[in-house]
Amino acid sequence: MRLSHHTAVAGALLVLMATSAGAETFATRDEAVAMVGKAVAEIKSAGAEKAFTAFNDKSGSFTDRDLYVVVYDRMGRCIAHGANPKLIGKDLIDAQDIDGKLYVKERVEMAQSKQSFWQDYKFTNPTNKKVEPKQMYCEVLSENIVCAGIYKK
Repeated sequence: MRLSHHTAVAGALLVLMATSAGAETFATRDEAVAMVGKAVAEIKSAGAEKAFTAFNDKSGSFTDRDLYVVVYDRMGRCIAHGANPKLIGKDLIDAQDIDGKLYVKERVEMAQSKQSFWQDYKFTNPTNKKVEPKQMYCEVLSENIVCAGIYKK
């Protein structure tokens, strides 16, 4: 009886360790805020075009696990995207998530009245290719909306 109790405790500890180790592979809200801060600083120091090139580099310092930088202009055109280069240059104002939410339009509208904000929608996670709930943190920088988001687990 005593052995089975120890076995159960050991099993529970293994599950907890695996769960916490798995959680480290996904970006956190604090990391998203820090990534946007780093991106804004890069735009200010290196200039927009050089910064956007850095943001678009999937193996660069602006991509970390499932965290990457996205930049829109105030009309909803994607001007940098760290996970999907096919979206760069596209007018995404009418882009919808799987629930029909016009997430880029909402983002542009939020940027008109807020300097920074969080937004919820659903998007394809580049690490597993599944559509998942996402929270995007954005900061407004003159004519740009600089964002990075986390996938909610």
